[in-house]
Amino acid sequence: MSSALHDIGRLRAVLTGPARPTARPGQRSAIDKAPRTGAVAVGPLGLAGDEQGDLLVHGGPDKAVHCYAWEHYADWRAALPHAAGRLAHPGAFGENFSLEGVTEAQVCLGDRWRVGSAQFEVSQGRQPCWKLNDRFGVPDMAQRVQDGGRAGWYLRVVRPGEVRAGDAVQLLQRPFPGWSVARLLALIAERNCDPAVLDEVLALPLPPSWQRLFGRRRDHGGAEDWRARLQGEESAGR
Repeated sequence: MSSALHDIGRLRAVLTGPARPTARPGQRSAIDKAPRTGAVAVGPLGLAGDEQGDLLVHGGPDKAVHCYAWEHYADWRAALPHAAGRLAHPGAFGENFSLEGVTEAQVCLGDRWRVGSAQFEVSQGRQPCWKLNDRFGVPDMAQRVQDGGRAGWYLRVVRPGEVRAGDAVQLLQRPFPGWSVARLLALIAERNCDPAVLDEVLALPLPPSWQRLFGRRRDHGGAEDWRARLQGEESAGR
C-alpha cells in the first residue's frame, strides 16, 4: 500500500440538483445539476441539496459523489458540435465534482482523498445509462461514453465536511496502484471474462454491485446484458 499526501487535482466546480420528471413516462432524473458557490456540506450520502432520480441504481453510500474529468470536455465538444453550448460548462454529465488534473487513468480503486475538510474513497467507476442519450439527443451516447472509458467515477464519504470550488484534491492513500478506474472500466466495456483476471478483481474491495457483476462473469463465463442500462429497454434485465 502506498501512502502519500500531495495534490493530484483541483475541484473546478461543485454541482447539485433536484430530481425531476423526464420525457419518459414514470422516469425521474437529477442529471441536470448546477454549480454551487461557497461551502457545500458533505454527508454520508453526498452533497447537501443533491438528489437522485432512481435510488435503485443511483445514490447511496457507494455512489455518494459522482466525479467527472473536465479534461474530457474538449474531446466531447469536438465530437458533438451540436452540444457545444451544453459542454461549455461543467455539469453536462451529471457530475457533482468537476475535476481538473485527474482522469480515470490517474484514479485507482480505494484511493483516499482529502477535499476541503472532507475525506473520500474512490468506490467504483460509473456505468453510463440511457439518460445520457436523452440529455444529448444522441441515441448511443451512453455506449460512446462507455466505449471511450470517459465515464467518470464515484466516491464514498469517509469523513463528512465541507467542499467548495477551487479546493485541492489531495491523495492520502493508494492501496491498489495497479487497479485504475480506467482499467476496471475497460474490463467491463471489453466484456472480459478471463477467470484469472476476474479472480484478481474479486479480491479487491468492490462495492456489492460490482461484486455481483464480476462474480457472475466468473461463475458463468459471459458478460451481462446492457440493453436496459444503455438504451432503457424495459424488457432487458439490468
